[in-house]
Amino acid sequence: MRIDTLHLANSKPEQVAISYHSEKITFSEMEREVQKFAGYFKTLGVCRGAKVALLCPNSPDFILSYWGINRAGGTVVPVNLMFTPEEIGFVLHNSGAEIIVVHPLIAKKFGPQALAGLGARHVVVLNGETKGKIAASEPCLAKDGGEDDIAAILYTSGTTGKPKGAVLTHKNFISDVVSLVRSTVITRHDNFLCVLPMFHSFAWTVCVLLPLYCGATTVILETFQPNETVNTIVDEDITFILAVPPMYGILLRKAKPGQLKNVYVAVSGGAPLPKEIYYAFTKKFPINFIEGYGLTEAAPVVSINPVAGIKKPGSIGKPLPDIEVIIGDEQGKEVACGEVGEILVKGENVMQGYYKDEQAASEAFVNGWLRTGDMGLMDEDGYIFIVDRKKDIIIVSGFNVYPREIEDLLYSHPQIEEAAVIGVPDETRGEVPKVFIVPKEGEEIDKKEVLAFLKPKLAQYKLPREIEIRESLPKNAAGKILKKFLKQE
Repeated sequence: MRIDTLHLANSKPEQVAISYHSEKITFSEMEREVQKFAGYFKTLGVCRGAKVALLCPNSPDFILSYWGINRAGGTVVPVNLMFTPEEIGFVLHNSGAEIIVVHPLIAKKFGPQALAGLGARHVVVLNGETKGKIAASEPCLAKDGGEDDIAAILYTSGTTGKPKGAVLTHKNFISDVVSLVRSTVITRHDNFLCVLPMFHSFAWTVCVLLPLYCGATTVILETFQPNETVNTIVDEDITFILAVPPMYGILLRKAKPGQLKNVYVAVSGGAPLPKEIYYAFTKKFPINFIEGYGLTEAAPVVSINPVAGIKKPGSIGKPLPDIEVIIGDEQGKEVACGEVGEILVKGENVMQGYYKDEQAASEAFVNGWLRTGDMGLMDEDGYIFIVDRKKDIIIVSGFNVYPREIEDLLYSHPQIEEAAVIGVPDETRGEVPKVFIVPKEGEEIDKKEVLAFLKPKLAQYKLPREIEIRESLPKNAAGKILKKFLKQE
C-alpha cells in the first residue's frame, strides 16, 4: 500500500474525510481531487523519483498536494514554515527539488522575489488560477510506483547543524500507521484534531494518515489559538486530541471539564510531558491522557502508553507492535534492565537514511539499530523512561547531570510555567547547570527562592550556578524548546 491510497482502505465514500472550518470533504471527493492534483503535477513534469517541495500551512491543500505529488510518482519535500529563505534554499538544493508548491498565504508572506530567488524551476502558487488548471486536468487514476518508493524526505530542524533529510518510503509510513492501529481502537465515527503543523511528522502520521486510513475524520486548524481550539473540540465532537505539552498546559487553564466530554484519547508527544501537567490534566479531565514518543527518522511514532491498560506517568510507554526497542551502549549492545543507555529502535518504520549524507546516515545506526540520541531506561514491565538527550547531558567534575531531572523539579514549582536547563563552561568543574525559567502569568519569581526550592531535592553538584528569568523560550514548530539557541547566547 502507498500513503496516497491508504484512505481507500477502510473508508466509506460518502463519509467526511476532512473538516476545515465550514468546508467538508468526503472520501470520494478527496480521491477525485487527488487524481486531479496528480494529473496537473504530471503536466509539470512530476514523475517517479522527482522531488517537489511543499510550503503550505494546515489545510486540505496540503493533503491534496502531498498525495497528488505521490500519485504522480514524485517525492514530497515538506518544508518547515519556520525556516528562513536561506534554510529553504538549502533544502531545495540538497533535495534537488525543482518544483515548489506554495500556499497563497505563504507566497504573500515571502513575496515573489524571494520565491523566485529560491532557484526552483517552477513556483506553483495554489491560487484561483492554478486551482482552475487543476480542475481542468486529466485525472491520474493509477499510482506510479510501489511501497518501496520514497514518499517523502523530511528535513530535521537542524538542532546540530544543517538540516538532514530523513528518507522515508511509503512502507515506512504505512507500517507505523498499522502499528498505531494495533495499539488502540479507532472507528469511522472518530474525529481527530489536527492543530499541529502538518509538515511535522507527528501531525502528518498521527493526525492525517492514521484517521484517514481508519475511515475517520481529520479536523484541521491552521494554528493553535486557545479559544478557537476549545470551540472546535466542542463543535466538531473531537474524540482524539494530538498535541504537545505546552498546548496541554494552556488547555488545562482555558478548557472546562465538560468541553472535553467527547474526547476519548489525548496524546502528548513532540517533547517530554512534565508530570505536573499530567496529574493536573487527568484530575480535571477524566479521559485517556497518554504520552508517546517518536522521531522523524522513525516515521515517527515508536512507543506509547497503552490506551487500555497501565499508564506510568513520566514514561513514554511501551514500543508499538512490530517495533523493537532496546536500551543500548555505544556498541549497540543491550544493557541490563533499569540501566541508563541510548534508546535504540528497529522496525519497518525506520528511515532508509539521510539524503545525500552517507556519513550522517552511517552514524545514525549502530549494529543495525537506529540511534535516537535519547538516553533512557526500561523497567521490568517494558515501559521506557527518557532520562535526557544524549547531547544535553552536563558533566560536572566528572559526574553526569541530566537536565531533565532538574527541569521536572522546576515544573513542580507552582509559579513556573516553563523551564530549560543547559550546561555552561566552568573553569574548575568543566561545566555547571544554568536554568532558564518562564513564570506563570501574573507571577513573579525570586531566584533565591527557586534555589532554596531545589536544594533539598538535588545533590550539590546538580544545583544550578545561574538562574535566568525569561518571558518566553525559543521553540520549534512542534513546541520543543530549542536549547541550541540558549547555548549560543
